Amino acid sequence: MTIDTERPWLASYAPGIPHDIEPATGSLIDLVRLTAEKYPKATALEYFGAETSYESMVEQIQRAAEGLRALGVSKGDTVALILPNCPQHVVAFYAVLRLGAIVVEHNPLYTPRELQHQFEDHGARFAIAWDKVVKTIQGFPAEVPIDGIVSVDVTKAMPLSMRIQLRLPVKKARESRDRLTTQVTGTTPWEKIAGSSRIVASHPRPATDDLALIQYTSGTTGSPKGAMLSHGNLMSNAAQCQAWIPQIKEGSSVVYAILPMFHAYGLTLCLTFAMRMGARLVLFPAFEPSLVLTAMKKHPPTFLPAVPPIYQRLQRAADDAGVSLKGIDIAISGAMPLSAAVVEPWEERSGGWLIEGYGLSETSPVLMANPVSDARRAGTVGLPFPSTEARAVDPDDPTRDVPRGEPGELLVRGPQVFSGYYHRPEETAEVLIEGGWFRTGDIVTISDDGFVAIVDRIKDLIITGGFNVSPSEVEDTLRQFDGVEDVAVVGLPSASGEQVVAAVVVEKGVELDQSALREFARENLAAYKVPRRIVVVNELPKSLIGKVIRRKVKEQLQKK
Repeated sequence: MTIDTERPWLASYAPGIPHDIEPATGSLIDLVRLTAEKYPKATALEYFGAETSYESMVEQIQRAAEGLRALGVSKGDTVALILPNCPQHVVAFYAVLRLGAIVVEHNPLYTPRELQHQFEDHGARFAIAWDKVVKTIQGFPAEVPIDGIVSVDVTKAMPLSMRIQLRLPVKKARESRDRLTTQVTGTTPWEKIAGSSRIVASHPRPATDDLALIQYTSGTTGSPKGAMLSHGNLMSNAAQCQAWIPQIKEGSSVVYAILPMFHAYGLTLCLTFAMRMGARLVLFPAFEPSLVLTAMKKHPPTFLPAVPPIYQRLQRAADDAGVSLKGIDIAISGAMPLSAAVVEPWEERSGGWLIEGYGLSETSPVLMANPVSDARRAGTVGLPFPSTEARAVDPDDPTRDVPRGEPGELLVRGPQVFSGYYHRPEETAEVLIEGGWFRTGDIVTISDDGFVAIVDRIKDLIITGGFNVSPSEVEDTLRQFDGVEDVAVVGLPSASGEQVVAAVVVEKGVELDQSALREFARENLAAYKVPRRIVVVNELPKSLIGKVIRRKVKEQLQKK
Protein backbone atom coordinates (compact mmCIF):
# COMPACT_ATOMS: atom_id res chain seq x y z
CA MET A 1 0.00 0.00 0.00
CA THR A 2 1.31 3.42 -0.98
CA ILE A 3 0.02 6.42 0.93
CA ASP A 4 0.84 9.93 -0.26
CA THR A 5 1.73 11.91 2.85
CA GLU A 6 3.63 14.68 1.10
CA ARG A 7 0.74 17.19 1.27
CA PRO A 8 1.68 18.96 -1.98
CA TRP A 9 -0.98 21.58 -1.33
CA LEU A 10 1.10 23.19 1.43
CA ALA A 11 3.19 24.97 -1.22
CA SER A 12 -0.02 26.57 -2.54
CA TYR A 13 -1.10 27.99 0.82
CA ALA A 14 -1.46 31.76 1.04
CA PRO A 15 1.39 33.49 2.89
CA GLY A 16 1.12 33.17 6.66
CA ILE A 17 -1.24 30.18 6.71
CA PRO A 18 0.13 27.55 9.14
CA HIS A 19 0.60 24.00 7.90
CA ASP A 20 -0.86 22.61 11.12
CA ILE A 21 -2.99 23.79 14.01
CA GLU A 22 -2.29 23.15 17.68
CA PRO A 23 -4.09 20.06 19.03
CA ALA A 24 -7.41 20.96 20.67
CA THR A 25 -7.54 21.01 24.46
CA GLY A 26 -10.41 21.59 26.86
CA SER A 27 -13.94 21.77 25.54
CA LEU A 28 -16.35 24.05 23.72
CA ILE A 29 -17.38 25.40 27.13
CA ASP A 30 -13.80 26.59 27.63
CA LEU A 31 -13.95 28.16 24.16
CA VAL A 32 -16.85 30.47 25.01
CA ARG A 33 -15.55 31.13 28.53
CA LEU A 34 -12.17 32.29 27.25
CA THR A 35 -13.80 34.49 24.61
CA ALA A 36 -16.03 36.08 27.25
CA GLU A 37 -13.00 36.76 29.44
CA LYS A 38 -11.27 38.51 26.52
CA TYR A 39 -14.29 40.49 25.28
CA PRO A 40 -16.85 40.62 28.13
CA LYS A 41 -18.68 43.74 26.95
CA ALA A 42 -18.53 42.98 23.23
CA THR A 43 -21.80 42.03 21.55
CA ALA A 44 -22.03 38.27 21.10
CA LEU A 45 -25.56 38.02 19.68
CA GLU A 46 -27.78 40.40 17.75
CA TYR A 47 -31.40 39.46 17.01
CA PHE A 48 -33.64 42.00 15.26
CA GLY A 49 -31.56 44.70 16.94
CA ALA A 50 -31.61 43.22 20.47
CA GLU A 51 -28.05 42.70 21.68
CA THR A 52 -26.48 40.27 24.16
CA SER A 53 -22.90 40.71 25.37
CA TYR A 54 -20.47 37.82 25.76
CA GLU A 55 -20.50 38.33 29.52
CA SER A 56 -24.31 38.13 29.61
CA MET A 57 -24.44 35.18 27.21
CA VAL A 58 -22.09 33.09 29.36
CA GLU A 59 -24.17 33.89 32.45
CA GLN A 60 -27.31 32.80 30.59
CA ILE A 61 -25.55 29.57 29.60
CA GLN A 62 -24.65 28.90 33.23
CA ARG A 63 -28.19 29.55 34.47
CA ALA A 64 -29.75 27.47 31.70
CA ALA A 65 -27.37 24.59 32.48
CA GLU A 66 -28.56 24.61 36.08
CA GLY A 67 -32.18 24.78 34.93
CA LEU A 68 -31.63 21.75 32.68
CA ARG A 69 -29.85 19.90 35.49
CA ALA A 70 -32.86 20.50 37.74
CA LEU A 71 -35.09 19.16 34.95
CA GLY A 72 -33.10 15.91 34.99
CA VAL A 73 -30.44 16.32 32.31
CA SER A 74 -27.10 14.81 33.28
CA LYS A 75 -23.69 13.98 31.80
CA GLY A 76 -23.90 11.70 28.75
CA ASP A 77 -27.60 12.33 28.08
CA THR A 78 -28.68 13.15 24.54
CA VAL A 79 -30.74 16.35 24.35
CA ALA A 80 -32.67 17.23 21.20
CA LEU A 81 -32.56 20.82 19.93
CA ILE A 82 -35.30 21.70 17.44
CA LEU A 83 -34.89 25.42 16.94
CA PRO A 84 -34.49 28.06 14.25
CA ASN A 85 -31.67 30.58 14.53
CA CYS A 86 -32.33 32.61 17.68
CA PRO A 87 -30.43 33.57 20.87
CA GLN A 88 -32.08 30.72 22.78
CA HIS A 89 -30.52 28.27 20.30
CA VAL A 90 -26.99 29.46 21.06
CA VAL A 91 -27.54 29.45 24.84
CA ALA A 92 -29.25 26.04 24.80
CA PHE A 93 -26.45 24.51 22.72
CA TYR A 94 -23.75 25.51 25.19
CA ALA A 95 -25.91 24.88 28.29
CA VAL A 96 -26.38 21.25 27.25
CA LEU A 97 -22.64 20.89 26.66
CA ARG A 98 -21.82 22.49 30.02
CA LEU A 99 -23.51 19.55 31.72
CA GLY A 100 -21.42 17.08 29.77
CA ALA A 101 -24.54 16.13 27.82
CA ILE A 102 -24.79 15.67 24.06
CA VAL A 103 -26.60 17.97 21.62
CA VAL A 104 -28.68 16.44 18.83
CA GLU A 105 -29.60 19.06 16.23
CA HIS A 106 -32.85 18.82 14.22
CA ASN A 107 -34.50 20.73 11.42
CA PRO A 108 -37.66 22.33 12.93
CA LEU A 109 -39.36 22.10 9.52
CA TYR A 110 -39.16 18.31 9.45
CA THR A 111 -42.44 16.39 9.20
CA PRO A 112 -43.63 14.38 12.23
CA ARG A 113 -42.49 11.18 10.52
CA GLU A 114 -38.96 12.48 9.95
CA LEU A 115 -38.59 13.80 13.49
CA GLN A 116 -39.91 10.61 15.02
CA HIS A 117 -37.44 8.55 12.98
CA GLN A 118 -34.52 10.54 14.39
CA PHE A 119 -35.83 10.35 17.99
CA GLU A 120 -36.17 6.58 17.62
CA ASP A 121 -32.53 6.50 16.55
CA HIS A 122 -30.91 8.72 19.18
CA GLY A 123 -33.30 8.10 22.08
CA ALA A 124 -33.20 11.60 23.59
CA ARG A 125 -35.56 11.90 26.57
CA PHE A 126 -35.34 15.71 26.70
CA ALA A 127 -36.07 18.23 23.95
CA ILE A 128 -35.62 21.99 23.70
CA ALA A 129 -38.04 22.94 20.97
CA TRP A 130 -39.56 25.87 19.15
CA ASP A 131 -43.12 26.07 20.45
CA LYS A 132 -44.41 25.59 16.88
CA VAL A 133 -42.92 22.06 16.94
CA VAL A 134 -44.04 21.05 20.45
CA LYS A 135 -47.31 19.38 19.42
CA THR A 136 -45.42 17.19 16.97
CA ILE A 137 -43.17 15.90 19.76
CA GLN A 138 -46.10 15.45 22.11
CA GLY A 139 -47.77 13.38 19.41
CA PHE A 140 -45.01 10.76 19.34
CA PRO A 141 -46.20 7.22 20.23
CA ALA A 142 -45.54 5.69 23.64
CA GLU A 143 -42.57 3.78 22.22
CA VAL A 144 -40.77 7.13 21.86
CA PRO A 145 -40.93 8.44 25.45
CA ILE A 146 -40.01 12.04 26.25
CA ASP A 147 -39.34 12.97 29.89
CA GLY A 148 -39.30 16.72 29.40
CA ILE A 149 -39.93 19.33 26.72
CA VAL A 150 -38.62 22.87 27.08
CA SER A 151 -40.68 25.16 24.85
CA VAL A 152 -39.11 28.23 23.24
CA ASP A 153 -41.04 31.30 22.12
CA VAL A 154 -38.58 32.92 19.71
CA THR A 155 -40.37 36.28 19.89
CA LYS A 156 -39.36 36.73 23.53
CA ALA A 157 -35.76 37.40 22.47
CA MET A 158 -36.88 40.25 20.22
CA PRO A 159 -36.72 43.92 21.25
CA LEU A 160 -39.69 45.12 23.33
CA SER A 161 -40.90 47.41 20.54
CA MET A 162 -41.11 44.49 18.12
CA ARG A 163 -42.92 42.31 20.66
CA ILE A 164 -45.49 45.05 21.16
CA GLN A 165 -46.01 45.35 17.40
CA LEU A 166 -46.59 41.61 17.11
CA ARG A 167 -49.38 41.84 19.68
CA LEU A 168 -51.29 44.64 17.99
CA PRO A 169 -54.92 43.68 17.21
CA VAL A 170 -54.45 43.90 13.44
CA LYS A 171 -54.43 41.15 10.83
CA LYS A 172 -50.83 41.60 9.67
CA ALA A 173 -49.46 41.51 13.22
CA ARG A 174 -51.58 38.47 14.05
CA GLU A 175 -50.35 36.61 10.96
CA SER A 176 -46.72 37.42 11.76
CA ARG A 177 -47.19 36.32 15.37
CA ASP A 178 -48.86 33.07 14.31
CA ARG A 179 -45.91 32.24 12.02
CA LEU A 180 -43.46 32.73 14.88
CA THR A 181 -45.15 31.33 17.99
CA THR A 182 -48.13 29.44 19.37
CA GLN A 183 -49.66 28.55 22.72
CA VAL A 184 -48.55 25.21 24.19
CA THR A 185 -49.26 23.23 27.36
CA GLY A 186 -47.47 20.45 29.17
CA THR A 187 -43.98 21.93 28.74
CA THR A 188 -41.41 23.84 30.75
CA PRO A 189 -41.05 27.37 29.34
CA TRP A 190 -37.52 28.32 28.33
CA GLU A 191 -37.72 31.37 30.60
CA LYS A 192 -38.02 29.08 33.62
CA ILE A 193 -34.96 27.09 32.55
CA ALA A 194 -32.86 30.12 31.63
CA GLY A 195 -34.06 32.08 34.66
CA SER A 196 -32.56 29.72 37.21
CA SER A 197 -31.38 31.69 40.24
CA ARG A 198 -28.41 29.37 40.69
CA ILE A 199 -25.09 29.22 38.88
CA VAL A 200 -23.29 26.01 39.81
CA ALA A 201 -19.59 25.78 39.07
CA SER A 202 -19.29 22.05 39.82
CA HIS A 203 -21.10 20.60 36.83
CA PRO A 204 -19.12 17.69 35.31
CA ARG A 205 -17.00 19.37 32.66
CA PRO A 206 -16.69 17.62 29.28
CA ALA A 207 -13.29 16.45 28.05
CA THR A 208 -11.82 17.14 24.62
CA ASP A 209 -12.63 13.66 23.33
CA ASP A 210 -16.14 13.55 24.78
CA LEU A 211 -19.04 13.39 22.39
CA ALA A 212 -20.52 16.89 21.92
CA LEU A 213 -22.88 16.59 18.98
CA ILE A 214 -24.86 14.07 16.99
CA GLN A 215 -25.33 15.62 13.56
CA TYR A 216 -27.73 13.79 11.28
CA THR A 217 -26.58 13.17 7.75
CA SER A 218 -27.55 10.93 4.91
CA GLY A 219 -23.95 9.76 4.99
CA THR A 220 -22.77 7.99 1.87
CA THR A 221 -25.89 5.86 1.40
CA GLY A 222 -29.37 5.20 2.73
CA SER A 223 -31.36 6.74 5.55
CA PRO A 224 -30.09 9.54 7.79
CA LYS A 225 -27.47 8.55 10.36
CA GLY A 226 -26.11 10.42 13.36
CA ALA A 227 -22.49 11.48 12.87
CA MET A 228 -20.72 11.63 16.24
CA LEU A 229 -18.62 14.77 16.65
CA SER A 230 -16.49 15.41 19.73
CA HIS A 231 -15.60 18.69 21.41
CA GLY A 232 -12.15 18.25 19.88
CA ASN A 233 -13.56 17.75 16.37
CA LEU A 234 -15.62 20.94 16.51
CA MET A 235 -12.93 23.05 18.20
CA SER A 236 -10.35 21.86 15.67
CA ASN A 237 -12.52 22.84 12.73
CA ALA A 238 -13.15 26.29 14.23
CA ALA A 239 -9.38 26.70 14.68
CA GLN A 240 -8.76 25.55 11.10
CA CYS A 241 -11.27 28.12 9.80
CA GLN A 242 -9.55 30.86 11.82
CA ALA A 243 -6.14 29.83 10.50
CA TRP A 244 -7.43 29.86 6.91
CA ILE A 245 -8.86 33.38 7.00
CA PRO A 246 -6.56 35.54 9.15
CA GLN A 247 -8.22 38.59 7.56
CA ILE A 248 -11.12 38.03 9.99
CA LYS A 249 -9.90 39.69 13.18
CA GLU A 250 -10.74 38.57 16.70
CA GLY A 251 -13.04 40.85 18.65
CA SER A 252 -14.10 43.02 15.72
CA SER A 253 -15.74 40.79 13.12
CA VAL A 254 -19.41 40.56 12.26
CA VAL A 255 -20.77 37.17 11.19
CA TYR A 256 -24.27 36.71 9.76
CA ALA A 257 -26.06 33.50 10.74
CA ILE A 258 -28.21 33.15 7.63
CA LEU A 259 -27.44 29.45 7.29
CA PRO A 260 -29.50 27.34 9.73
CA MET A 261 -27.46 26.42 12.79
CA PHE A 262 -29.05 22.97 12.91
CA HIS A 263 -27.07 22.25 9.71
CA ALA A 264 -23.39 21.28 10.09
CA TYR A 265 -22.23 24.16 7.88
CA GLY A 266 -24.10 26.85 9.82
CA LEU A 267 -23.32 25.22 13.15
CA THR A 268 -19.53 25.37 12.81
CA LEU A 269 -19.22 28.77 11.16
CA CYS A 270 -21.78 30.44 13.43
CA LEU A 271 -22.04 28.49 16.69
CA THR A 272 -18.36 27.66 17.15
CA PHE A 273 -16.11 29.67 14.81
CA ALA A 274 -17.92 32.98 15.45
CA MET A 275 -17.83 32.38 19.21
CA ARG A 276 -14.10 31.56 19.07
CA MET A 277 -13.50 34.82 17.20
CA GLY A 278 -15.41 37.01 19.63
CA ALA A 279 -17.59 38.02 16.69
CA ARG A 280 -20.92 39.80 16.67
CA LEU A 281 -23.23 37.00 15.50
CA VAL A 282 -26.30 38.46 13.79
CA LEU A 283 -29.10 35.87 13.85
CA PHE A 284 -31.78 35.41 11.20
CA PRO A 285 -34.54 32.81 11.83
CA ALA A 286 -34.92 32.42 8.07
CA PHE A 287 -33.33 33.98 5.01
CA GLU A 288 -35.28 37.02 3.87
CA PRO A 289 -33.22 39.47 1.77
CA SER A 290 -35.09 42.48 3.15
CA LEU A 291 -34.21 41.56 6.74
CA VAL A 292 -30.56 41.05 5.84
CA LEU A 293 -30.34 44.36 3.98
CA THR A 294 -31.95 46.16 6.92
CA ALA A 295 -29.41 44.68 9.34
CA MET A 296 -26.56 45.64 7.00
CA LYS A 297 -27.33 49.32 7.37
CA LYS A 298 -26.14 49.18 10.98
CA HIS A 299 -23.63 46.31 11.12
CA PRO A 300 -22.63 44.91 7.71
CA PRO A 301 -21.11 41.43 7.88
CA THR A 302 -17.37 41.16 7.55
CA PHE A 303 -17.80 37.39 7.10
CA LEU A 304 -20.78 35.84 5.34
CA PRO A 305 -21.05 32.04 5.00
CA ALA A 306 -23.84 30.97 2.65
CA VAL A 307 -24.71 28.99 -0.48
CA PRO A 308 -24.81 30.24 -4.12
CA PRO A 309 -28.60 30.87 -4.32
CA ILE A 310 -28.43 33.09 -1.22
CA TYR A 311 -25.63 35.19 -2.70
CA GLN A 312 -27.59 35.59 -5.92
CA ARG A 313 -30.83 36.58 -4.20
CA LEU A 314 -29.08 38.98 -1.83
CA GLN A 315 -27.11 40.64 -4.63
CA ARG A 316 -30.25 41.14 -6.73
CA ALA A 317 -32.22 42.47 -3.76
CA ALA A 318 -29.38 44.89 -2.94
CA ASP A 319 -29.35 46.09 -6.55
CA ASP A 320 -33.13 46.61 -6.53
CA ALA A 321 -33.05 48.44 -3.20
CA GLY A 322 -29.96 50.50 -3.97
CA VAL A 323 -28.14 49.06 -0.94
CA SER A 324 -24.37 48.70 -1.03
CA LEU A 325 -22.71 45.36 -0.29
CA LYS A 326 -19.41 47.08 0.49
CA GLY A 327 -17.83 45.92 3.72
CA ILE A 328 -18.50 42.19 3.24
CA ASP A 329 -14.83 41.29 3.26
CA ILE A 330 -15.05 37.51 2.91
CA ALA A 331 -17.88 35.25 1.84
CA ILE A 332 -17.43 31.49 1.79
CA SER A 333 -19.72 29.27 -0.23
CA GLY A 334 -20.33 25.56 0.15
CA ALA A 335 -22.78 22.69 -0.36
CA MET A 336 -22.93 23.08 -4.16
CA PRO A 337 -20.76 24.27 -7.07
CA LEU A 338 -19.98 28.00 -7.19
CA SER A 339 -20.01 29.50 -10.68
CA ALA A 340 -18.38 32.62 -12.09
CA ALA A 341 -21.91 33.95 -12.76
CA VAL A 342 -22.31 34.21 -8.97
CA VAL A 343 -18.76 35.21 -8.03
CA GLU A 344 -18.14 38.06 -10.44
CA PRO A 345 -21.16 40.30 -9.73
CA TRP A 346 -20.84 39.62 -6.00
CA GLU A 347 -17.18 40.61 -5.81
CA GLU A 348 -17.78 43.63 -8.03
CA ARG A 349 -20.45 44.95 -5.65
CA SER A 350 -18.90 43.94 -2.33
CA GLY A 351 -15.27 44.64 -3.06
CA GLY A 352 -14.51 41.47 -1.08
CA TRP A 353 -13.83 37.80 -1.73
CA LEU A 354 -16.29 35.01 -2.52
CA ILE A 355 -14.54 31.65 -2.31
CA GLU A 356 -15.65 28.04 -2.48
CA GLY A 357 -15.10 25.36 0.15
CA TYR A 358 -16.05 21.74 0.72
CA GLY A 359 -16.94 19.46 3.59
CA LEU A 360 -19.32 16.92 5.04
CA SER A 361 -21.23 16.54 8.29
CA GLU A 362 -18.79 13.76 9.19
CA THR A 363 -15.89 16.24 9.06
CA SER A 364 -17.32 18.95 11.33
CA PRO A 365 -17.86 19.91 8.37
CA VAL A 366 -15.09 21.88 6.57
CA LEU A 367 -12.26 19.93 4.93
CA MET A 368 -10.89 22.40 2.41
CA ALA A 369 -11.38 25.78 0.80
CA ASN A 370 -9.84 27.99 -1.82
CA PRO A 371 -7.19 30.44 -0.64
CA VAL A 372 -8.45 33.93 0.11
CA SER A 373 -6.05 35.33 -2.45
CA ASP A 374 -5.44 35.54 -6.18
CA ALA A 375 -4.15 31.96 -5.91
CA ARG A 376 -7.70 30.62 -5.70
CA ARG A 377 -8.65 28.36 -8.57
CA ALA A 378 -12.07 28.38 -10.22
CA GLY A 379 -13.68 24.99 -10.69
CA THR A 380 -12.02 23.54 -7.61
CA VAL A 381 -12.98 23.34 -3.93
CA GLY A 382 -9.51 24.53 -3.02
CA LEU A 383 -6.85 23.04 -0.77
CA PRO A 384 -7.07 20.77 2.29
CA PHE A 385 -7.08 22.69 5.57
CA PRO A 386 -4.12 22.77 7.97
CA SER A 387 -3.58 19.42 9.75
CA THR A 388 -5.69 17.69 7.08
CA GLU A 389 -4.47 14.85 4.88
CA ALA A 390 -6.18 13.83 1.64
CA ARG A 391 -5.76 11.04 -0.90
CA ALA A 392 -7.44 9.99 -4.12
CA VAL A 393 -7.79 6.21 -4.26
CA ASP A 394 -9.29 3.44 -6.34
CA PRO A 395 -12.92 3.22 -5.12
CA ASP A 396 -12.80 -0.57 -5.47
CA ASP A 397 -9.52 -0.81 -3.58
CA PRO A 398 -9.07 2.11 -1.18
CA THR A 399 -5.59 0.87 -0.24
CA ARG A 400 -4.37 1.86 -3.72
CA ASP A 401 -3.71 5.53 -4.51
CA VAL A 402 -4.42 6.63 -8.07
CA PRO A 403 -1.78 8.62 -10.00
CA ARG A 404 -1.72 12.35 -9.30
CA GLY A 405 -4.35 14.15 -11.38
CA GLU A 406 -6.37 11.00 -12.06
CA PRO A 407 -9.94 10.62 -10.71
CA GLY A 408 -10.24 8.67 -7.46
CA GLU A 409 -12.33 8.50 -4.32
CA LEU A 410 -11.40 11.18 -1.80
CA LEU A 411 -10.11 9.84 1.51
CA VAL A 412 -9.31 12.26 4.33
CA ARG A 413 -8.11 12.29 7.89
CA GLY A 414 -7.55 15.05 10.38
CA PRO A 415 -8.65 16.34 13.79
CA GLN A 416 -12.07 17.35 12.42
CA VAL A 417 -13.01 13.83 11.23
CA PHE A 418 -15.80 12.15 13.21
CA SER A 419 -15.54 8.95 15.25
CA GLY A 420 -18.43 7.12 13.59
CA TYR A 421 -22.20 6.89 13.29
CA TYR A 422 -24.24 6.72 16.49
CA HIS A 423 -25.10 3.09 17.32
CA ARG A 424 -24.21 1.98 13.78
CA PRO A 425 -20.92 0.07 13.91
CA GLU A 426 -21.39 -1.63 10.54
CA GLU A 427 -21.97 1.64 8.66
CA THR A 428 -19.04 3.17 10.58
CA ALA A 429 -16.73 0.34 9.50
CA GLU A 430 -17.68 0.94 5.87
CA VAL A 431 -16.44 4.54 5.87
CA LEU A 432 -13.73 4.67 8.56
CA ILE A 433 -10.99 2.36 7.36
CA GLU A 434 -7.50 1.36 8.45
CA GLY A 435 -5.29 4.26 9.46
CA GLY A 436 -8.20 6.51 10.42
CA TRP A 437 -9.05 7.43 6.82
CA PHE A 438 -12.62 8.53 6.07
CA ARG A 439 -14.15 7.53 2.74
CA THR A 440 -16.08 10.57 1.52
CA GLY A 441 -17.79 8.82 -1.38
CA ASP A 442 -16.82 11.69 -3.69
CA ILE A 443 -14.69 11.20 -6.81
CA VAL A 444 -12.05 13.92 -7.13
CA THR A 445 -8.85 14.87 -8.84
CA ILE A 446 -5.92 16.31 -6.88
CA SER A 447 -3.59 18.43 -9.00
CA ASP A 448 0.19 18.43 -8.70
CA ASP A 449 -0.01 21.58 -6.58
CA GLY A 450 -2.79 20.19 -4.37
CA PHE A 451 -6.02 21.74 -5.65
CA VAL A 452 -8.99 19.41 -5.36
CA ALA A 453 -11.81 19.26 -7.90
CA ILE A 454 -15.01 17.27 -7.39
CA VAL A 455 -15.77 15.34 -10.58
CA ASP A 456 -18.46 12.87 -9.53
CA ARG A 457 -20.20 11.25 -6.57
CA ILE A 458 -20.26 7.59 -5.73
CA LYS A 459 -23.18 8.20 -3.48
CA ASP A 460 -26.59 8.89 -4.92
CA LEU A 461 -27.30 11.77 -2.56
CA ILE A 462 -29.06 14.72 -4.10
CA ILE A 463 -27.86 18.15 -2.97
CA THR A 464 -30.60 20.74 -3.28
CA GLY A 465 -30.44 24.20 -1.75
CA GLY A 466 -27.47 23.08 0.34
CA PHE A 467 -29.35 20.14 1.91
CA ASN A 468 -28.74 16.43 1.36
CA VAL A 469 -31.66 14.33 0.16
CA SER A 470 -31.55 10.55 0.29
CA PRO A 471 -33.30 9.19 -2.83
CA SER A 472 -34.19 5.99 -0.96
CA GLU A 473 -36.10 7.93 1.68
CA VAL A 474 -38.16 9.78 -0.94
CA GLU A 475 -38.76 6.59 -2.91
CA ASP A 476 -39.97 4.72 0.18
CA THR A 477 -42.49 7.51 0.81
CA LEU A 478 -43.81 7.71 -2.75
CA ARG A 479 -44.27 3.93 -2.96
CA GLN A 480 -46.89 4.18 -0.20
CA PHE A 481 -49.17 6.22 -2.49
CA ASP A 482 -52.02 4.28 -4.08
CA GLY A 483 -51.33 3.44 -7.71
CA VAL A 484 -47.53 3.76 -7.56
CA GLU A 485 -45.96 0.47 -8.61
CA ASP A 486 -42.33 1.55 -8.54
CA VAL A 487 -40.31 4.75 -8.37
CA ALA A 488 -36.74 6.00 -8.76
CA VAL A 489 -35.62 9.40 -7.47
CA VAL A 490 -32.61 11.26 -8.87
CA GLY A 491 -31.14 14.74 -8.85
CA LEU A 492 -31.08 16.78 -12.04
CA PRO A 493 -29.16 20.04 -12.50
CA SER A 494 -30.96 23.24 -11.50
CA ALA A 495 -30.17 26.81 -10.47
CA SER A 496 -29.99 25.75 -6.80
CA GLY A 497 -27.62 22.83 -7.39
CA GLU A 498 -29.96 19.95 -8.14
CA GLN A 499 -33.69 19.40 -8.12
CA VAL A 500 -35.39 16.26 -6.88
CA VAL A 501 -37.07 14.41 -9.77
CA ALA A 502 -39.12 11.22 -9.49
CA ALA A 503 -39.56 8.67 -12.28
CA VAL A 504 -42.79 6.81 -11.45
CA VAL A 505 -44.19 3.54 -12.79
CA VAL A 506 -47.94 3.38 -12.18
CA GLU A 507 -50.05 0.27 -11.71
CA LYS A 508 -51.88 -1.05 -14.75
CA GLY A 509 -55.10 0.83 -15.46
CA VAL A 510 -54.25 3.69 -13.04
CA GLU A 511 -54.07 7.34 -14.07
CA LEU A 512 -51.69 9.08 -11.71
CA ASP A 513 -52.86 12.30 -10.01
CA GLN A 514 -49.51 14.09 -9.79
CA SER A 515 -50.88 16.91 -7.63
CA ALA A 516 -52.20 14.42 -5.09
CA LEU A 517 -48.90 12.52 -5.10
CA ARG A 518 -46.97 15.72 -4.52
CA GLU A 519 -49.33 16.71 -1.69
CA PHE A 520 -48.84 13.25 -0.15
CA ALA A 521 -45.09 13.79 -0.30
CA ARG A 522 -45.42 17.20 1.38
CA GLU A 523 -47.29 15.61 4.27
CA ASN A 524 -44.51 13.11 4.88
CA LEU A 525 -41.31 14.86 3.82
CA ALA A 526 -39.59 18.20 4.40
CA ALA A 527 -40.34 20.63 1.57
CA TYR A 528 -36.87 20.38 0.01
CA LYS A 529 -37.26 16.61 -0.38
CA VAL A 530 -40.54 16.83 -2.31
CA PRO A 531 -39.97 16.10 -6.04
CA ARG A 532 -40.05 19.21 -8.17
CA ARG A 533 -40.88 17.06 -11.20
CA ILE A 534 -42.74 13.77 -11.51
CA VAL A 535 -42.26 11.87 -14.76
CA VAL A 536 -44.41 8.83 -15.52
CA VAL A 537 -42.39 6.07 -17.23
CA ASN A 538 -43.29 2.59 -18.49
CA GLU A 539 -40.42 0.87 -16.69
CA LEU A 540 -37.22 1.57 -14.77
CA PRO A 541 -33.80 0.39 -15.95
CA LYS A 542 -32.59 -2.39 -13.66
CA SER A 543 -29.53 -4.58 -13.20
CA LEU A 544 -29.54 -8.36 -13.56
CA ILE A 545 -30.39 -8.69 -9.86
CA GLY A 546 -33.30 -6.27 -10.18
CA LYS A 547 -31.67 -3.18 -8.68
CA VAL A 548 -32.72 0.12 -10.22
CA ILE A 549 -29.78 1.77 -12.00
CA ARG A 550 -30.22 5.41 -11.02
CA ARG A 551 -27.50 6.54 -13.39
CA LYS A 552 -29.56 5.31 -16.33
CA VAL A 553 -32.73 6.81 -14.87
CA LYS A 554 -30.98 10.15 -14.75
CA GLU A 555 -29.80 9.81 -18.35
CA GLN A 556 -33.35 9.04 -19.52
CA LEU A 557 -34.90 11.93 -17.61
CA GLN A 558 -32.33 14.40 -18.93
CA LYS A 559 -33.55 13.59 -22.44
CA LYS A 560 -37.20 14.33 -21.58
